Amino acid sequence: MDLLVNIDVPDLARAEAFYTAAFGLTVSRRFGDGGVELSGLPAKLYLLEKPEGSIGAGQDVRRYGRHWTPVHLDVVVEDLETALNRALAAGAVADAEPRTHIWGKIAVLADPFGNGFCLIEFLNRGYDEIAPTIHQSSGC
Repeated sequence: MDLLVNIDVPDLARAEAFYTAAFGLTVSRRFGDGGVELSGLPAKLYLLEKPEGSIGAGQDVRRYGRHWTPVHLDVVVEDLETALNRALAAGAVADAEPRTHIWGKIAVLADPFGNGFCLIEFLNRGYDEIAPTIHQSSGC
C-alpha cells in the first residue's frame, strides 16, 4: 500500500517554488499544466492547480486564505529552528511561536495558500513520552 498526498493550490508555479524551497523536495513528474509530483518525503506530494472558488469535495468552495482542516501535514525535522527559518524564507506563515513539550518541539504554519502544516522535532522518546505502552495479548 502507498500513501499519496494531494494539495490543491491556485498557482502551481508558486506552489512548486514554495515546496521545493521549504522542504528541499524535487520535481519527479509533471502532469500537463495542472499538476506536479514532488519527491523527497516518505510519501509523494502532488500539487494540483485548482482555481479559488471552484467546487471541491462535499460541494465546498475552494478558498485559499488561512483555513482550518482536520487533515494536515506534520513534517518531522531534525532541527526545528533551521527548518522553521527555511520554511519562513520560502513564504510560509507562522500561526504562533514554536512550542516545546516533553515529547518535542512544534511550529504551526501555513503555506502561501492557507494550507496548514506543522514542523515537529522530537525530543527524548518522542510521542512515547506521553503514550502508554500497549501490551498485545497472546490469545488463549
